[in-house]
Amino acid sequence: MRVRVLKLKVLTVALFLLCSVAFAQSAPAAAQHQTVVFMTDFGHVDDSVPICKGVMLGIAPDLRIVDLTHDVTPFNILEAARYLGGTTPYYPAGTVFVVVVDPTVGSTRKAIVAHSKRGQWFVLPDNGVITFVAQNDGIDAAYDIQNPLWMIGSALSSTFHGRDIFSPVGAHVAHGEDPSQVGPALDVKSLVTLPVPKATMDAQGIKASIIGTDGPFGNLVTNISRDDFSKLGYSLGDTVKFALAGKPMQITFVKTFSDVPVGHPLFYIDSRGRLGLAINQGSFVQRYSVKVPAALEIQPKTSAR
Repeated sequence: MRVRVLKLKVLTVALFLLCSVAFAQSAPAAAQHQTVVFMTDFGHVDDSVPICKGVMLGIAPDLRIVDLTHDVTPFNILEAARYLGGTTPYYPAGTVFVVVVDPTVGSTRKAIVAHSKRGQWFVLPDNGVITFVAQNDGIDAAYDIQNPLWMIGSALSSTFHGRDIFSPVGAHVAHGEDPSQVGPALDVKSLVTLPVPKATMDAQGIKASIIGTDGPFGNLVTNISRDDFSKLGYSLGDTVKFALAGKPMQITFVKTFSDVPVGHPLFYIDSRGRLGLAINQGSFVQRYSVKVPAALEIQPKTSAR
């Protein structure tokens, strides 16, 4: 009797294990939501952005597509490079960035896939848009997109590579396919980078540049770091004497916008650790008719009295 009971228990356990394995094999695998971060200068006035997203989702339906921005100033590669370089630190390894700011679309410029030492992938034109990623993170591999199987359609448009090349390649990479299959490897040192203006300092102060604006608010972005500005000797509340595009000015250095009355200008350290110029609840660009790039010269505190 005991033997029969023991055999029955063993049989029951065996059946349970077999059923568990069968269920596990038949259950659908968890969706792998890979992230694509998408940036263009297309704007939102037509169907270009949703077409590109449709191409990506047609290849990899489980993609999670994050819009970096589609309001890059048209054709402004340096602006796109700055946005891209400022965004990568906040995304994990494995993220795929698809960038279409491509004023020479259809020319001899390369379309590439690049991999950073941070472990992220970039699908973009080889026109300098990767400049700040290369400077900040480093690039350890790159491929020239040539494989037509990774593209869309047999007749590629000469003007819409965002749809026909960058979007499908980005989706294939995010889907886990081997990026080396997209085309021949490139020497990472051959990738195009932009000449980025750098601030210089001497006994007369800092000579720098306005390199961009801060979104829709009209604040000015400079290429002066917090550390370099501190070497001029200014403290919060001090008046800074400077020249913007050759025009002498003086503005107070404060911590944040509300430290000056509404409508008043200010110097401050922005969220990226750079010196910025703004107007509390106003637009510095509009009030002073600033065109980017513009020269900026700041005197040291000791000589500004």
